Amino acid sequence: MKAGILAAGLGERLRQGGVDIPKPLVTVAGLPLITRAIRAAADAGATSIACIVNELSPEVAAYLESNPWPVAVEVVVKTTASSMESLFGLAPLLCDEPFLLLTVDAVFQPGTLARFLSRARGLVEADGVLALTRYVDDEKPLWARLAPSGTITALGENACPSPFVTAGFYYFRPAIFSLMEVARARQLNALRQFLALLPEKGLSLCGVSVPKTVDVDHPDDLENAEMWLKESDAFR
Repeated sequence: MKAGILAAGLGERLRQGGVDIPKPLVTVAGLPLITRAIRAAADAGATSIACIVNELSPEVAAYLESNPWPVAVEVVVKTTASSMESLFGLAPLLCDEPFLLLTVDAVFQPGTLARFLSRARGLVEADGVLALTRYVDDEKPLWARLAPSGTITALGENACPSPFVTAGFYYFRPAIFSLMEVARARQLNALRQFLALLPEKGLSLCGVSVPKTVDVDHPDDLENAEMWLKESDAFR
């Protein structure tokens, strides 16, 4: 199984809060976010990983290319207009088989990703499976309404009220890339908008509930994530 990691954002909210290093290299509990994502994907069974990073942050590509990794890591250096375009930038490397996708700023406990994948792979009729969490800390969460069957029936504002928001990792089949040009023609500018397009065009989306996941966008999120991981280790 291949995996992709979206790490091309500039981390502007972190920079505004005084964090002056690129977001993928920001550390949580001693590990850079990009390292956490790569290790989690490898531990979950990924045999190769494609990372897209911003050309305005060359130190991220240098870090990836100069360190040893448990599986092959291919680096795509490209400044993209949106998270959706970052996904599309990885399409040539991910388009031949089902794949795992992670955003670099999702922090979760060890084992969470493997358990998610175990359930996601069983949803053989789904073109996409979204990890959903009940923990809401994002200022602009993507709400998701989940039917008892596991099918996602609404995303975004149309899903409120709902106990679930997306957790920052996904399992997709290559069929999603058939809608790239449709998305661009509509001038969609975010991954969340592309996700909403999938069921509209007849592709099936399902959701799998996962434990707490912290989305690292602000300096306060770093402290929150570190405290939570330490507490989790203490009670394991």
